[in-house]
Amino acid sequence: MRISNDPDGPNAGTRRRGRATPLTWLVVAVWLVGITTVLAVVGIALSRETGLAPFLVFLPTLIAGRGTVRQTVVASVWATLVIAGSLVRSPLDTPAANVSVIAFAVALNGLSVVQAIRRVRQEGEISRLRSAAAALQRQILRPFPLVTDELLVHGLYEPVEEDSLVGGDIYEVLPTPYGSRIFIADVQGKGLPAISAAFAVLSSFREAALAEPTLPAVVDALENSVLRHNSFAFQTGEEPRFVTALILGVGPETRVQAINCGHIPPYLLEEERTGQVPLGEGALPLGLASLSPEPRAVKGFDFPPGSTLLLCTDGVTEARDPSGAFYPLDERVASWRHLPPDEIAPTVHHELQEYARGGLADDKALLVVRRRSA
Repeated sequence: MRISNDPDGPNAGTRRRGRATPLTWLVVAVWLVGITTVLAVVGIALSRETGLAPFLVFLPTLIAGRGTVRQTVVASVWATLVIAGSLVRSPLDTPAANVSVIAFAVALNGLSVVQAIRRVRQEGEISRLRSAAAALQRQILRPFPLVTDELLVHGLYEPVEEDSLVGGDIYEVLPTPYGSRIFIADVQGKGLPAISAAFAVLSSFREAALAEPTLPAVVDALENSVLRHNSFAFQTGEEPRFVTALILGVGPETRVQAINCGHIPPYLLEEERTGQVPLGEGALPLGLASLSPEPRAVKGFDFPPGSTLLLCTDGVTEARDPSGAFYPLDERVASWRHLPPDEIAPTVHHELQEYARGGLADDKALLVVRRRSA
């Protein structure tokens, strides 16, 4: 599955849920007519028609928070005309009082229109920033499938793009002189600072994976990259960040090396056994190595030809249904082991959308790694 470059791609529904849904003209009409009718009926019943009509002045303010500029203008004109009409029918005690009420209505309604204009402009800026950040992130991540001598990798990457808060999920698969090396990571936080940290650590992996003969040396290079980035972030007033990551080394032999830096362990899909690979307790995330005196340990597991590994970020494991229950990934992986590798990622994406009812709240990256036969 390719990375979607469509700005209204499969996650567009979720992106739109990241901000308030605009009002339709039908809703605006119901509000205007309904609230006006309620105030008129209550006013007549209480013999205070003129006293309640000025409350309509707050209706355009409500519409300005969700509606378009044109809808706010229509609501403002409506409220002003109704208030003026009620004063003509039942004027207040003095002409000055009538003029004051109308002047107040015009002023507050004008402020409502200004508020709507500013809100629409701000949403436009946020939308452009979000789209630019997501486009930049898509460009830096290579599209699937990724191929090496040992591996064929399918997958998906979907940024939620909620408001301006695009996340920092990243991945890479590289052929190197020391075999294939796989990297999947998730930077703490969201927004452009998280993307900046993600690009820094991704660039470091692409360099270290080709230059360093051992997996611990690669991880040390990644650790130093995060520390350097955090040092620069501190100087510019940004918060330091850590990065959860999983790094795998796959050579011609069946045994695979793995270093887990606080990330979700991989899942192995085989005919005989399917489930999460037992890597033990994960080490500290990148950027936090100084908190532990123990070096990050290299673990190993069997990954025979013809089998499949599933790697993901927490956008998959922490997807929730409307009741708040997490997506049961451990229970679902067994049902995918007979699928062709290129169909697993679309299947997972579809199941997540159905499970969360389209309300996914985090980026998700998924790698489906097939061990090629010799």
